[in-house]
Amino acid sequence: MVDSVLAHIKNASKKGEKLLAILLDPDKTALDKIPIISKKIEALKTHFIFVGGSFVEKGITAVFVQKLKENTKIPIVLFPGDYSQVTNNADALLFLSLLSGRNPEYLIEQQIKAVPFLKNSTLEIIPTGYILIDGGTNSSVLKISKTSPISQNNTNLAVATAVAGMYKGKQLIYLEAGSGAKFPVNSELITEVKKNINIPLIVGGGIKTKQQLNTAYKNGADLVVIGSAFENNIALAF
Repeated sequence: MVDSVLAHIKNASKKGEKLLAILLDPDKTALDKIPIISKKIEALKTHFIFVGGSFVEKGITAVFVQKLKENTKIPIVLFPGDYSQVTNNADALLFLSLLSGRNPEYLIEQQIKAVPFLKNSTLEIIPTGYILIDGGTNSSVLKISKTSPISQNNTNLAVATAVAGMYKGKQLIYLEAGSGAKFPVNSELITEVKKNINIPLIVGGGIKTKQQLNTAYKNGADLVVIGSAFENNIALAF
């Protein structure tokens, strides 16, 4: 990579270039399918591969990422469900703080547990404010974090949460409707959050069509993440 992952995202944001990431869950993706999956991802002109899940057995992520590395040169970014999913085999780590919840385990405790590994890690660590938006389902993240999402209609709270994350030094804000969401983050909410922050905005969850993808871009998403749609081959139409 010429640029770091964060530099790539920031530079693209400044230029108005839109980025795409495919999210792979090691718990749902067989290792022997990775060569085929990698080709499909490259065909979509994907900029990043995010790797992570809510229920991933310890040690699986490292093997999964190594297999990906053998099959693609696309930068791999960890999007971990907990500290056990961190591996040096990847290029970067979204160091997530669940700002929309009030559970200290996902605000700071998981991060502390990762420190002994990260102190000697070669990973690019990217402080990221993670904000869950109601996508119409009781997602795995909500179950595990035991937190409630922000309502799609509560734009003021979403904006204030994003700005607070920026003020706390986060380098990215990630609006997430949740895995398998019935509907994505709405356009007004994306627009208002983007207007009020000066750091790149990631949007994911519930995006199943090219129109929804373009709507997210049009309203301010710098990077869109596709997960379930890709797993179901829907995203191949993008």
